[in-house]
Amino acid sequence: MIPESFIQDLLARVDVADVVGRYVQLRKGGANLLGLCPFHNEKSPSFTVSPTKQFYHCFGCGAHGTAITFLMEHTGASFPEAVRTLAGSVGMTVPEEDRSPRQQAESARRKAETSRHTKVLDAAQAHYLQQLRASPAAIQYLKQRGLTGEIAAHFGLGWSGTDRHGLSKVFEHYDDPTLVEAGLVIESEDGRRYDRFRERVMFPIRNARGSLIGFGGRIIGKGEPKYLNSPETPLFSKGQELYGLWEARQAIRKEGQVIVVEGYMDVVGLAQQGIAHAVATLGTATTPDHVKKLLRASDKVVFSFDGDGAGRRAAWRALQACLPVLRDDISIRFLFLPAEHDPDSYVRELGAEAFRACLGEATALSRFLLEELASRHNLNEAEGRASCLHEAKPLLAAIPECALRLQIEREMARQVQLTPEEMAQILAQAPARPFAPPGAGKPAANKPAGSASAASPPAAGASTTPSSSAGAEGYDPFDVPPPDFDYEPVGFGYDDLPPPDMAFDAPAPDTGWRDQGSSKGNWQGKKGNWQGGKKGDWKGKRDNDIGGYEGRRTMPSMAKRLLALLLAHPELVDTMGDQQLEVLDKGPHLGLVRDLIMLAQRSGARHVGALLQAADPDSDLATVLKSMRADLLAQEDLPEPQTEWDDALRRIEFDAARAEMAKLAETGLSSADALQRYQELSARIVVLKHSGIR
Repeated sequence: MIPESFIQDLLARVDVADVVGRYVQLRKGGANLLGLCPFHNEKSPSFTVSPTKQFYHCFGCGAHGTAITFLMEHTGASFPEAVRTLAGSVGMTVPEEDRSPRQQAESARRKAETSRHTKVLDAAQAHYLQQLRASPAAIQYLKQRGLTGEIAAHFGLGWSGTDRHGLSKVFEHYDDPTLVEAGLVIESEDGRRYDRFRERVMFPIRNARGSLIGFGGRIIGKGEPKYLNSPETPLFSKGQELYGLWEARQAIRKEGQVIVVEGYMDVVGLAQQGIAHAVATLGTATTPDHVKKLLRASDKVVFSFDGDGAGRRAAWRALQACLPVLRDDISIRFLFLPAEHDPDSYVRELGAEAFRACLGEATALSRFLLEELASRHNLNEAEGRASCLHEAKPLLAAIPECALRLQIEREMARQVQLTPEEMAQILAQAPARPFAPPGAGKPAANKPAGSASAASPPAAGASTTPSSSAGAEGYDPFDVPPPDFDYEPVGFGYDDLPPPDMAFDAPAPDTGWRDQGSSKGNWQGKKGNWQGGKKGDWKGKRDNDIGGYEGRRTMPSMAKRLLALLLAHPELVDTMGDQQLEVLDKGPHLGLVRDLIMLAQRSGARHVGALLQAADPDSDLATVLKSMRADLLAQEDLPEPQTEWDDALRRIEFDAARAEMAKLAETGLSSADALQRYQELSARIVVLKHSGIR
């Protein structure tokens, strides 16, 4: 951690006017210096720099700070980077004596690793650019999408080529482990290597400082997946980065707004039409980290998604991610285009002005929240209004205390026909727990789910705020790798996959939610159990409303995960064969999954409404479909559902093989057949491990 005394000494030695003057043309204006604000578009100067007070201030947009703040906001540098840059300019050395030797060694290791990865990524980017210039097919594809050479050069678009080993011509040592670590090369289980990206237009992904951290590739012919990202690496985490943010930074300041779209081509296509302040998530749902980055770029954010079901699900997930950071001084809105359009096709067909007009009519976050909740319940009935309020409570609890939250609560009160006083009384009597932070409810690494250290709440009166002195070795919050998790608000979407050592019929890990109707904090309805087998019967009380079943245990997470995946991506049913159904038979409690596949194949129905009509209304499957119908809109539309499905089947087969091996071991492997079967299962487990089961 950089000592505060050093920061103050540094600010006393540097001149904020010199620092700002490197980027902004300043002129004398009385005791201060004046210039055009670099943080928003203006024609007359409202940006002032005070040499005596050593700060800058803009009377137009409110930007304010010191020399360190200016470097961070204008160049995208982190706090330590800004401090080191300024220190170097005045001949000072940043002290690191507060850090232990282990921390210093770890920091040096990460810097060396970052340098290696950056070098190979830059070399690959140069190769992709060269390949594009030599590929008429790729150039023709970009022209068909309405892109010019100038816009392609602005975003650094390239072409991967068709050679499976194209990068071997770039890197002398194609077996260098860094190529795999950086996500450029894949190593198969037999040790052979090949390029990750082939026959794809390449989109370089840069961080907020403009450094290359990964790639996205769009196939131009037939094949799956249509879009392919770099994997998670030490430099690249799709849950934290936004495509196009670096390229759009100046346009965002000029427009005073940032648009969030779903795809690379949406960003590039909008920029081609003069709408250059758009960014995109990287094939994943919007996360709180995304939202924080967006709000650092602008206090006005518009999410523009397709108007189909997948687009609305993506918007709902984005709304959930926004709730914990809402403030009274920001504006978050949602734009839904017609179902047949995405932003790229819309602006190409109807023009930039039509799209800008749509932006002006985007729905406010509060309106989207209230209308979406109202659409899920019958507000003409007391039961429907009560159910609507029940669903709204955790969402409202996630919003910080502010005037906006009060306004939304009053709007919700009118919607469910309550007075503001009655609404406040209900919320106070049974306060709903807000969304858990990312990773909540998941067992800590290397600890069982039920361990005290992983699940126990803090002692009464104990602070849950991290202490600035936490860690005897001088923890530096600015110099640690990003957290390794994917954001998924608890209670929305399907459950996590069980850990490898958890049997599928084990109780699901505690997610932090508690039923408000029970003093014990457990689901205390009628006892229910999965009875296993191919029938997949559920023995418990049916409940056709949201929640599905009353029972002490929820549906096993693997069953729920597969059912949700099939319902969200019904096209998967068309790929099912006897071999996959046999794998499902190996997993306990997966009878309903098999029943759903058989029903869809037999009836031709694919969507949940049609499946409900085709199912026996008294069957367990019909009851499950009713219970999951309300949750479908909240689920993420996965970019590679087939990969998710295949991964789940491998997990089922892996656990089934391991269970069979355990039973064989109990017999002592006394017969030749048992020994042979044990060896076959052992070999199969090795193959499944190398296939990347998660």
